[in-house]
Amino acid sequence: MATPIKETGNAVAPSDLLHHPYMRAALPFINGGLAGMTATAVIQPVDMVKVRLQLAGEGAKTGPRPSAIGITRDIIATGKFLDLYTGLSAGILRQAVYTTARLGFFDTFITTLNNRAKAANRSVTFGERALAGLSAGGIAAMIGNPADLALVRMQADGLKAPDVRANYRSVFDALGRIARAEGVTSLWAGALPTVIRAMALNMGQLTFFAEAKTQLKSHTSLSTQNQTFAASAIAGFFASFLSLPFDFIKTRLQKQQKDPKTGILPYRGVLDCARKVVAEEGWLRFYRGFGTYYVRIAPHALVSPPFFEPLI
Repeated sequence: MATPIKETGNAVAPSDLLHHPYMRAALPFINGGLAGMTATAVIQPVDMVKVRLQLAGEGAKTGPRPSAIGITRDIIATGKFLDLYTGLSAGILRQAVYTTARLGFFDTFITTLNNRAKAANRSVTFGERALAGLSAGGIAAMIGNPADLALVRMQADGLKAPDVRANYRSVFDALGRIARAEGVTSLWAGALPTVIRAMALNMGQLTFFAEAKTQLKSHTSLSTQNQTFAASAIAGFFASFLSLPFDFIKTRLQKQQKDPKTGILPYRGVLDCARKVVAEEGWLRFYRGFGTYYVRIAPHALVSPPFFEPLI
């Protein structure tokens, strides 16, 4: 049997590094970020199609009804296959910031709730899990909004005429040019629906995963692996259903730019955007592309929650 490596002088032994209090506190953030970035690299084309679906037919109730397959075909036909990965650098940065923060904060909040519940000889309630998910999602969304905005701008750029496209080279190029042209505060455009979306998404993804896993453990004979898969699928559905309308408004607000002639934005804010969409495009427009959105959310629903199984 190998002899464990011990501390020498002031150095921390490799075998003890993962058990260091600071590392234990940082691991949920690190694991969450890596999980989010991995999932994003896989589903970036789906996110690209989702954004194009949300921007299609803006301001028109009737007309062509684009499909995910049709938009995918159009993107490839007018460019190349790799155009489906437009904005990948922004997507990766967004996950590095947003997912790292939301999963890390959720872990921190749930750990605190578990300790309090244990001291009171009770279990953590659904409401407490929901509050933890909402809080973690909202805080993380504010931190990650600039990368989120850059992602939407990069993905929407291809909809413009070739002579007026920004042709951003990377997320950092996009952030710099947007800040110089529109002001630093413009990087937080659409922050309110982004926060609401994140809170709804986090509640659906993490809270419903925890609750579904608890119920499946109590009322089914499924294996642990199948319980995790089923709970993730359930969480993905609720995350999609609860957050898609806010994601739709977020995309519209982050894509908009002032009219060159009038200097006026198409939407004054969240309520104005929602009102115009309902009046001009109909209520169901908020849920256009639900299947695509669910496919986009599913990898995150499958990758993220297992980090929290010991907490439920």
